[in-house]
Amino acid sequence: MNESRQIRKVLKSKPTIEGAGVHLKRVFGFNEVPMFDPFLLLDDFHSSDPRQYIQGFPWHPHRGIETITYVLCGDVEHGDSLGNKGVIRSGDVQWMTAGSGIIHQEMPRGDDNGKMWGFQLWSNLPAAVKMMEPRYRDVKSDQIPEVELDGGVRVKIICGSLDGRSGPVSDIVTDPTYLDITVPAGTEFVHPVKAGHTVFAYVIGGRGYFRRGKEPLAHEVKGANVFDMQRDAFVGEETLVLFEPGNQVLVATEKDPVRFLLVAGKPIGEPVAWQGPVVMNTQEELRVAFEDYRNGTFIRHR
Repeated sequence: MNESRQIRKVLKSKPTIEGAGVHLKRVFGFNEVPMFDPFLLLDDFHSSDPRQYIQGFPWHPHRGIETITYVLCGDVEHGDSLGNKGVIRSGDVQWMTAGSGIIHQEMPRGDDNGKMWGFQLWSNLPAAVKMMEPRYRDVKSDQIPEVELDGGVRVKIICGSLDGRSGPVSDIVTDPTYLDITVPAGTEFVHPVKAGHTVFAYVIGGRGYFRRGKEPLAHEVKGANVFDMQRDAFVGEETLVLFEPGNQVLVATEKDPVRFLLVAGKPIGEPVAWQGPVVMNTQEELRVAFEDYRNGTFIRHR
């Protein structure tokens, strides 16, 4: 039986400053653990003023996590202690597995008009692979499949599968899904999700109804969709919906389209010890990580 996921929580992103002075919106973070397990943090950096992002995120370490950067507009220059360097451009994704440790920097540069817009998601690693060898997956925009479904729904598949197509990022231990979905006005979209996985949607454009009840979402009255506001959350930009258990997500629109990121992953269910850019399982492991950093022994693999 297909059961649309109800809504567990709705969060509005909040302004904060990170790195060397980057103005961004924190969607969720430290205070929401373990509600989003295996995910740790989601930031939305969106500005047309270079002064709000140009100082970027200078050299800093990571251990025990994966960072996923998705750029909608502008460029982000990056480099690391292993000699990797490059530019993440509009539509590109960088899936970085920090594993045993990496030191890197990310420097937003914007586009020709000074606009910069992107997202960074942190995903935890289970204890068994926290100290794995670091790796990069730089995915160019033309490598990301885009499918069009009934009703004109468009989906970019970064990770996961849909309509017989799979995203370019695979072999990730938490079995994640990462989709960029646009639902036109007056349209209903249903997407199957794995039972037991954490699932959330973050609205980046327009607004839509995110299912909360079990009854039919809408019925036709003189050709117009009528929605029950008691059972459906009407959600706009810079707002996240975290879903309850179920095996599908249902989203619908009325007069406006909606664009959102749909993210899902298998919970790890382990203790989280988190300090800054390092996420381990115990306080002792954190102590060792920062001692390694001070001693110059943070990089275990080269």
